[in-house]
Amino acid sequence: MANDRINVVGTNIAEKAAMIWNVADMLRGPFKPHEYGLVILPMTVVKRFHDCLLPTWQTVQDTYEKVKKLAVIDGFLSQASGYQFYNTSKFTFDKLLADPENIEANFRDYLAGFSPNVQDVLSKFDFDNVIRRMVESNTLYLTIKEFNSPKGYLGPDKISAVDCGYIFEDLVRRFSESFGEEAGAHFTSRDIIYLMTDLLLSDADLTHAGNVTVYDMTMGTSQMLSCMEERIHELNSEIEVTCFGQEFNPSTFAIAKADMMIRGGDPNNMRFGDTLSDDQFKGYTFQYCISNPPFGIDWKREQKAVEEENKKGALGRFAPGLPKISDGQQLFVLNGLAKLASDGKMAIIQNGSPLFSGDAESGPSEIRRYILENDWLDAIVQLSTDQFMNTGISTYIWICSKDKPTRRAGKVQLIDASHCYEPRRKSIGTKRNDITDRCRNLIVQAYGEFRDDALYGEKDGVHCQSKIFNTEDFGYYKITVERPERDEKGEPVLKKGKPVPDANLRDTENVPMTEDIGEYFRREVLPYAPDAWIDTKKTKVGYEIPMTRYFYEYQAPEPVEDIIARITQLEADISASLQALFHKEA
Repeated sequence: MANDRINVVGTNIAEKAAMIWNVADMLRGPFKPHEYGLVILPMTVVKRFHDCLLPTWQTVQDTYEKVKKLAVIDGFLSQASGYQFYNTSKFTFDKLLADPENIEANFRDYLAGFSPNVQDVLSKFDFDNVIRRMVESNTLYLTIKEFNSPKGYLGPDKISAVDCGYIFEDLVRRFSESFGEEAGAHFTSRDIIYLMTDLLLSDADLTHAGNVTVYDMTMGTSQMLSCMEERIHELNSEIEVTCFGQEFNPSTFAIAKADMMIRGGDPNNMRFGDTLSDDQFKGYTFQYCISNPPFGIDWKREQKAVEEENKKGALGRFAPGLPKISDGQQLFVLNGLAKLASDGKMAIIQNGSPLFSGDAESGPSEIRRYILENDWLDAIVQLSTDQFMNTGISTYIWICSKDKPTRRAGKVQLIDASHCYEPRRKSIGTKRNDITDRCRNLIVQAYGEFRDDALYGEKDGVHCQSKIFNTEDFGYYKITVERPERDEKGEPVLKKGKPVPDANLRDTENVPMTEDIGEYFRREVLPYAPDAWIDTKKTKVGYEIPMTRYFYEYQAPEPVEDIIARITQLEADISASLQALFHKEA
């Protein structure tokens, strides 16, 4: 099962990635540590292409000689290579190393022989400038030699497409670690991805053959897509899975496109551009969406395009409202919802801000309102802290569904899995906790059983809790309570027979949507301010999801007697230590 792959291949893949990364030893000096990936990532992609194409190299050479004068030759050469890409150069890595004096010219000739789709990949790496720096530092020949050694072999007979994805993922993680990328920018570990895939697929009917579409709007190196494809095929190998992804970082996009070509998918479905301002999938809808967009990142760069789309109303992706300019993650949620088919389902990672930020009728609140009143929010899973390599903050998986089963209609499940983890033996950056198979199974069980106030696992150990709410439980009315301005005699000041409100005494109250405003006012306000009234024209509707409050458990303070006894014992210990110290000095 996909759940077990981390344990099965993790060590071997990590070792292979570590060996490749050790090429950095010869780059030290000409390249700074945070620049190692500029060489290693594109060289790994090129070597993977090379080793895939090597068995059919002669066939491609022969075919090229026959068809090179034709107007359209791609189809012939792809058929000859056995892949959606090819290389017509007369060079291989062995032949490159046989002529060290001309290594630069020959290597550039080799790269120029690749098909146009590979050229697009290489251009995103800005590899031309990297080669120039390698030549100037006399490291090009040595790097090619290192990658051509047995430990650098990446052929499909030894390294499957899935395992190669692991290697790319591990290399990007190392690069991100050295480069200090923003929180969650490029790397989501497999334990979290597998939890997301299992939550998405836990109630899926995949018994019939057909086509399933999967979309990642911030795909990084496309590992979420490959995990979804892997998991779906384990449930039904006959189903065709078509993956679509968009990415704005050039190098990770290049890896994603390369990975897709090697896996036999359509590389044209991997598209480059900023999802918020340059949507590459206008008019598309997908059955599944799985993403970890950046959070805590502003959208100033995309502001003009986003605001223009917002003005389109229902014809655009951002009709409900716009979040604060300093944090664009809710825009990705809206984009994902716009891309979901009528029976679609999405798993997307967020931090705590989208749960409660913004006042009633603010952009963030209106986005929550849009999701909840359409009954698209299925569940939210709170993860533990220290789950990501680049941030230790609490994170949440939002599960949104356009077609909830009947028993979940009008309901939202909240799962507190903040205690459902096991500490790593060795941390990776700030990632100190793992969602192991046992943890993942508990969370998926809680989601699948859909029980209110249910505990899974041991209360004092690894566990998660499930609670069920109605969608309106998250709504509230923000009422404005006015009190009269009074004159020197203490009498209310009137204007046209009505009391004049005193701005200094004005207050607001949040009334749960499940309560009657009048009853709330009579119970909570009038006993303390008999002269108060509600300005109904100022009443606003808001939505928030205060998960911490829902799962808060009162912890009784330590008894006073115990505190006194502990302090007394500490004083006695300190006194004894001082007496022993002075006695020794005497």
